[in-house]
Amino acid sequence: MTSRVWFITGASSGFGLYMAEKALENGEKVVATLRKPEVISDLRKKYDAKQLLVLKLDVTIKEEVAAAFITAKQTFGRIDVVFNNAGYGIISEVEGIREDNARNLFEVNFWGSYNISTQALQYFRQNDPIGGLLINMSSMFGVDAPPGAGFYAATKFAFDGLTDSLVKELDPAWNIKVMIFCPGWFKTNMTTVNAIVEDVHPAYAGKDNLGSIQVRGLAVGLIKGDSPLLQDARKLINKFWELSKLEKPPYRVAFGEDAKAAFKARWTALKSDLEASEEWSKDLTYDA
Repeated sequence: MTSRVWFITGASSGFGLYMAEKALENGEKVVATLRKPEVISDLRKKYDAKQLLVLKLDVTIKEEVAAAFITAKQTFGRIDVVFNNAGYGIISEVEGIREDNARNLFEVNFWGSYNISTQALQYFRQNDPIGGLLINMSSMFGVDAPPGAGFYAATKFAFDGLTDSLVKELDPAWNIKVMIFCPGWFKTNMTTVNAIVEDVHPAYAGKDNLGSIQVRGLAVGLIKGDSPLLQDARKLINKFWELSKLEKPPYRVAFGEDAKAAFKARWTALKSDLEASEEWSKDLTYDA
């Protein structure tokens, strides 16, 4: 396989940084984008400008996104893989979340991801030969929403649904592949540093039997980084890398036993709902 050009968002830490490192180690060219380029200065020193381009980017600002893609194309001539990874999470009861936090979450996780996706498609169509791979980072919570993270799950459900529609709109002649990655709990800054934990809603406080309170309990170990639920992010990046090279990659991928369980729970719930509601779909045709 010839060297590809990667465009990676959220490259400051976690999956974004690890994916950039993996691609660079394997001779690929990388456009690493992040809000604070100085935090990956060591990586910048390790690779020259012929292989690594670091750009300041806030994915919520469309003009910055457009400018970053222009610079990437001017620097490397093409863009082959877009790893749409920037995002963060909030732990809160649905009733209790601060509205500004909820709206900011959608600005990054939904609208920011949308901004990157639409630019990716535009540049994949400019490639010669035409085509490219768009990897949208989701979560097991984009498949089965948990208590205590309703708005985070909502951003993932919303963007995954948009991606489902997008994929059905693409012209096969464009040779654009799309994947949705759905990891479970992995040890990255997403879980140990960047997550926002809001105050407990008063109606839920002290009720240890409630789901959101139990999730808050789990979050203590996740944020400290010593929870047994946390899996190895470096091992996962190796999986990402192998999937990126497949001629016909799977579309929506679960990573980790916890993610597999989320897929199965959602599948089981939908099947149960369908079976319970089948009778209500009968005799509904319009009689003129």
